[in-house]
Amino acid sequence: MALAGRAVLRWGPRLPSPCAAAAAPLCRPAWLPAACERRYSSRGKEKLDMSMYPVESIRNFSIIAHVDHGKSTLADRLLEITGTISKTDRNKQVLDKLQVERERGITVKAQSASLFYNHEGINYLLNLIDTPGHVDFSYEVSRSLSACQGVILVVDANEGIQAQTVANFYLAFEAQLSIIPVINKIDLKNADPERVEKQIEKLFDIPTDECIRISAKQGTNVEKVLQKVIEKIPPPQCNTADPLKALVFDSTFDHYRGVVANIALFGGEIAKGHKIVSAHTKKRYEVNEVGILTPNEQPTHKLYAGQVGYLIAGMKEVAEAQIGDTLFLYKQPVEPLPGFKSAKPMVFAGMYPIDQTEYNNLKSALERLTLNDSSVTVHRDSSLALGAGWRLGFLGLLHMEVFNQRLEQEYNMSVILTAPTVPYKAVLSSAKLIKEYGKDQITIINPAQFPDKLSVSEYLEPTVLGTIVTPHEYIGKIITLCQDRRAVQKDMLYIDENRVMLKYLFPLNEIVVDFYDALKSLSSGYASFDYEDAGYQSADLIKMDILLNGNPVEELATIIHNDKARAAGKLLCERLKETIPRQLFEIAIQAAIGKKIIARETLKAYRKNVVAKCYGGDITRRMKLLKRQAEGKRLMRKIGNVEVPRDAFIRVLKRETDK
Repeated sequence: MALAGRAVLRWGPRLPSPCAAAAAPLCRPAWLPAACERRYSSRGKEKLDMSMYPVESIRNFSIIAHVDHGKSTLADRLLEITGTISKTDRNKQVLDKLQVERERGITVKAQSASLFYNHEGINYLLNLIDTPGHVDFSYEVSRSLSACQGVILVVDANEGIQAQTVANFYLAFEAQLSIIPVINKIDLKNADPERVEKQIEKLFDIPTDECIRISAKQGTNVEKVLQKVIEKIPPPQCNTADPLKALVFDSTFDHYRGVVANIALFGGEIAKGHKIVSAHTKKRYEVNEVGILTPNEQPTHKLYAGQVGYLIAGMKEVAEAQIGDTLFLYKQPVEPLPGFKSAKPMVFAGMYPIDQTEYNNLKSALERLTLNDSSVTVHRDSSLALGAGWRLGFLGLLHMEVFNQRLEQEYNMSVILTAPTVPYKAVLSSAKLIKEYGKDQITIINPAQFPDKLSVSEYLEPTVLGTIVTPHEYIGKIITLCQDRRAVQKDMLYIDENRVMLKYLFPLNEIVVDFYDALKSLSSGYASFDYEDAGYQSADLIKMDILLNGNPVEELATIIHNDKARAAGKLLCERLKETIPRQLFEIAIQAAIGKKIIARETLKAYRKNVVAKCYGGDITRRMKLLKRQAEGKRLMRKIGNVEVPRDAFIRVLKRETDK
């Protein structure tokens, strides 16, 4: 029986199988307080009684940091200390559930977990949300903060404050959340927590004595973090007696149960059987199941005001679970919560199925994945070469690559992605076009829609305010790189004697493809980069076409600044020459602006040595054979079809950073 008892402690929130449930005694796990007894339904599925946690004993908090500063490792230790998961060597990034997250070692999706902790004789319910650290996923961070009252700001004791640390601090500061600074990785040989404490005091005006020094990997001082969360972060401002008001801050799709919505309750209570209404769609649902995430789904009898959990209510359609929606009880309408500022796409790319017969399957996969990642925008599109598809908007290039990888891994969908572009604007001067569009300013997300210069008074390009944090010895190289990308310096601040923070105004199309790679290679990986939207500015833009044997390749057309057209056209032609397989006929690869050719490369044809059999005799015999071969090649060129390999699109458009 001792063995069975140990097994119960190990399974955490849910029994492994009905057989194990029958064999093991139904004892209370160590992490669950005595006051909160488990109750079991007839199906053997355990349920928690959440009424034992009044609003005063609830803390909702998030972990924010720059990428790779140890957020997920700290989350693992917090889960272990509170007994939510058992202590084993296999606990590495427990909350990073996606395959792409484990492969890349980054957090892509914010994940929540409920922890039970006893402090000074009082049982507390701590709702933790682990957030991504990369600039492309800052929308996930801002969404997560809406369900929190405080944050743990993690800073690496070796790296110090980085660009995304600054951005995430201001997200939390603007949301008026309590901030607990934590200095992680103090066990490293080169760790300098005193220097990092001074940086935090100088930049964020937080006293050095408020910083907690920890090692998440070894578990040093992590208990202090939990105590500080309880002392410093206030409980949610809400009441169980109020009508139900629940915010949907995330959602996933389950093939068997439909939409699983993650909710934060700002008032009232919710239980199985309740009739609820969506403020966005006005549709009515009956609640099938409610529960908390520990971090796996753990059913409960009810959820109460201030608590964070999940809800299944038979939502079958993807569009029904709108993120930022408010749920309320039927015939008890409430004022909807403000929701979220919609994400602003920074990069657009065309997506097409490899085989048009897969169109409907890809459409279904896109709908389900965009439910899980609502920051992606989707518009129908079509191409002469690639058929029917979509124009997708992403928050950055990493976001685009991760989305494509998730499509392949989770839905087994291989797609063609066209070259990434940014959204430009054109101020129209032609009365005919103004009448056609119904406005004098249009947004261009596809180079095929680029209007002629004669009908436009000016073109506008998007700009971003970039923040670069770097060791001072790399300043010269980084300033040169920024000037090459048409950036304008706005500010320069020494954080301490070794690190500098630079602020630049960048045109978005100059940083979107490979600026981050170039910055990392110039600074030996030490510089960090973050950006925020800074509106539009006037620019001398042109459309550059790529021609293969005189035929334009629509998917490789780009909108570019006039000053950079020749260099970019030459580089594109060289890249295509390396990428396109040789044919039996000659291929002319040209970059053109309107009718004007600005760059050309020629891909020579494979040719048979037709004069090999001529070992003497008259020269006319030789010339006749070569002339006949040339005529055959010319005819082949007329009817020959040139196909660009689908993996060439992003590779062709990546600049060479060493040039």
